[in-house]
Amino acid sequence: MFKVESYKDNRENNYNLLIKQLRGLLEGEKNMIANLSNASALLNQFLDRVNWVGFYLMDDGELVLGPFQGLPACVRIPIGKGVCGTSALKLETVRVEDVHLFPGHIACDAASQSEIVIPLVDNGQLVGVLDIDSPEKNRFDELDQQKLEEFCSTLMELYKG
Repeated sequence: MFKVESYKDNRENNYNLLIKQLRGLLEGEKNMIANLSNASALLNQFLDRVNWVGFYLMDDGELVLGPFQGLPACVRIPIGKGVCGTSALKLETVRVEDVHLFPGHIACDAASQSEIVIPLVDNGQLVGVLDIDSPEKNRFDELDQQKLEEFCSTLMELYKG
């Protein structure tokens, strides 16, 4: 049975606990939609000062909305467009301090001020991206990036089994 432990330590240890919880939550389950749904809910519960947490998945050459927590969102994002599409194109994390200064930013929620997008990659192939928005500028730092990349690597490792 999955048990939610509280996050009362320093940020790095809290992220480590989050990743441990992800492992426990997804253990033995191979359905990607179920796992991404639980992963987005877990992140939404863990992260403070965010207004959207979710996944976009590759489908027929573009990113298509997957499981998420937050307001309704853009359904399709072309590769190379916006923060998600840029991360997908480059296969690297894109961290944006102020989305209004990002060329071609796609505004699904006017409240979003900063964003981080981490690609989900399996054997060099893009599976999708994790997208997290915040209503604060400069919400995401190096530690967030490092631990969210580790979260995504763990997610993909568990998916492959």
